Amino acid sequence: MFRQTAEFTDWFAEQRTAHHYRVIPAPLDGLDGWIRDPDRGTLRHRTGGFFSIDGLEVRTDNRETESWQQPIIDQPESGILGILVKRFAGVPHFLMQAKMEPGNINVLQLSPTVQATRSNYTRLHRGGSVPYLEHFLAPRRGRIVFDALQSEQGSWFLHKRNRNMIVEVTEDVPVLDRFCWLTAGQIGELLMLDNVINMDARTVLAGWPEAGGRPPAPGSAREALTLSASTDRARHTDAELLSWFTEAKASHQLDRRAIALNETKGWVCGADRISHESGRWFSVLGVDVEAGSREVARWSQPMIQPSGRGVIAFVARRLDGVLHLLVKAHTEAGTLDVVEMGPTVQCVPDNYLHLPKSRQPDFLNLVLSAPNEQIHFDVVHSEEGGRFYHAENRYLLVEAGDDAPLDAGPGYIWMTVRQLSAMARHGSHVNVEARNLLACLRLMP
Repeated sequence: MFRQTAEFTDWFAEQRTAHHYRVIPAPLDGLDGWIRDPDRGTLRHRTGGFFSIDGLEVRTDNRETESWQQPIIDQPESGILGILVKRFAGVPHFLMQAKMEPGNINVLQLSPTVQATRSNYTRLHRGGSVPYLEHFLAPRRGRIVFDALQSEQGSWFLHKRNRNMIVEVTEDVPVLDRFCWLTAGQIGELLMLDNVINMDARTVLAGWPEAGGRPPAPGSAREALTLSASTDRARHTDAELLSWFTEAKASHQLDRRAIALNETKGWVCGADRISHESGRWFSVLGVDVEAGSREVARWSQPMIQPSGRGVIAFVARRLDGVLHLLVKAHTEAGTLDVVEMGPTVQCVPDNYLHLPKSRQPDFLNLVLSAPNEQIHFDVVHSEEGGRFYHAENRYLLVEAGDDAPLDAGPGYIWMTVRQLSAMARHGSHVNVEARNLLACLRLMP
């Protein structure tokens, strides 16, 4: 345990140099253990496990573009993202892991206690076992605090879900190398730093039912967030929110069809990488990896690299003195259902510069042009480093005035933090981008 967050910083710096890490870009056609189908172009592992990359055709009436084709990751298995919690002197502490992922901006980030795909924890790679896994597989000891099958990035994954779990224990838990106990307050401080807490930890922390951080200062944005997280005073009832969500799913269309990867329209499938002919959206590249702290010391894999930094933002407004978040019914190519509840803005702005303003994402200009006094949270966080290479998003909370309309259209609705947190405890309700930002806001110091 660290009495001060500065002690963690020293420990984390030591972890960065304790093991050998190396990530080298490599041509897709030369990845060890991976096969490229000569007819379809599909990339898959020789074992048939882990994941594959294939083509997808999408049609929907709930996006800026009605139809498109793209590569997508197909990983039908569900992994486990689990955090152990134990109270010391009555204060909950979270067992976190300094974990290397090949796509991380700074290689090492803080992850959940367990972060493993089914292929990994069943040891399909014939490597080492996953520490602490026994706490998350039945029969298990401890009290379940949170347990839900949650979606991952629908823009790059097809129907991907992971089991997000928080288990509280009272027994002694040995702290292995690369693991440490942190309080919610300390994690909240680290969430204010760029690229320290990884995506998998953030999505699990969104399910923690208790507030974090110090008592807020009167009149501060943190006080408004705290009230929003605890009060029942809301513009809409929970029943009205569920009705809006059901209406969005019932009234919109999302049709998907698997197609050959090497026939995806607008994409160039080369021996080295797969990229869009416009240079927008993302690319698929290969990497060779060396990691002294992982279950397997060496491996190769394909990864998705986005074309630029994204923006994930909630526009907020005080209604009856209570801060409300503007939530969007968002559709992605790989979404399990037609829509999920997402942030007000979720995009890579550079991908839309070629479009007229009328076809660019709603509220994007409001977010990007907001003055500093309206921005209450602004941090850059990495996305899942096991599949995405140097993928970053700028996470923001922007409090607007009357320029954020009470009636923002049928695809939007105002919710309190309490209401969105309750929705996030159910699978396939709140998307991963909104959950990540929600965790930051609820634990913000």
